[in-house]
Amino acid sequence: MKFCEKDFIDQIGKILSSRKRRVISHPPFSHAAVLVPLFQKGGDCHLLFTKRSEEVKYHKGEISFPGGVVDEEDRELIHTALREAHEEIGLKESDIQIIGVLDDIVTITEFIVTPIVGVFPYPYPFKVSEVEIAELIEVPLASLLEEDCFSEREIFRGGQREIVFAYQYGEHTIWGATARILKQFLDLITSKP
Repeated sequence: MKFCEKDFIDQIGKILSSRKRRVISHPPFSHAAVLVPLFQKGGDCHLLFTKRSEEVKYHKGEISFPGGVVDEEDRELIHTALREAHEEIGLKESDIQIIGVLDDIVTITEFIVTPIVGVFPYPYPFKVSEVEIAELIEVPLASLLEEDCFSEREIFRGGQREIVFAYQYGEHTIWGATARILKQFLDLITSKP
């Protein structure tokens, strides 16, 4: 199956809508949402990541999906992801087709993050916020599915041993919450019905 073509996008939509999504509610934690943005480039499906600047409050220099914390005026979590994608990289809400929603996750910085999967047309006239974003990273979906791209690493944090997921694409290491979101997405789209 060719990634990012209509049949593939429709299939992702069916997978996401036919499962019970894990929703986390933990009142002291803030809610946030990210956009998991897909696009077709050169016949291949890609995911768009951002490398966070050193000026942001959380996760400086890390690779993430566009997104952020819920604002009072956001009607729902999808609007949070779309608003943040517009603020960070200039993606317009009207240019994004929402495909579905992944499971909520909790970050070490005590945010409950809801990942929203969407597709946008490419090439795109991005307008990158230099304050928030240091770099846009376009990663072919096929590269993320290669066996040697994924690893599990042991880290020690707060005196505790933890296993974290990581994906390597060239010089870029995708890990932490973004890798957990990515792993769930890749596992879902490659699972056999």
